[in-house]
Amino acid sequence: MMHLLVNLTGLLLIGATVWWFWLGPTKAAAVVLPSASKLEILVKDGVYQPDQILLPAGQPTELIFRREDPNPCAEHVLFPDLEISAQLASDTSTRLQLPALEAGEYPFHCQMQMYRGRLLVE
Repeated sequence: MMHLLVNLTGLLLIGATVWWFWLGPTKAAAVVLPSASKLEILVKDGVYQPDQILLPAGQPTELIFRREDPNPCAEHVLFPDLEISAQLASDTSTRLQLPALEAGEYPFHCQMQMYRGRLLVE
């Protein structure tokens, strides 16, 4: 009986972890960038703030990642569809230049995909 209780507790904790990091709702709001496109993204408490960014198509963009999270997962940001990545130093800002993008959705995340965001280009 004790083994069953331990196993059920373990399964519930695994399910809660999966929901929290991959299936749960995001809390940060979308930010719309005007044609002068420069934006600071805070990396803190397990999320990118903001995690949804609306950009104009055809304009280069500078994203400034400010990492305040000591978690090793926050050390890199990846834009897989753009083949761009950057190492984020702790307690400092890292500038990342994005080229002019075509309309579409471009996800970005840490190497384990626990921190997630997306660029919406229109």
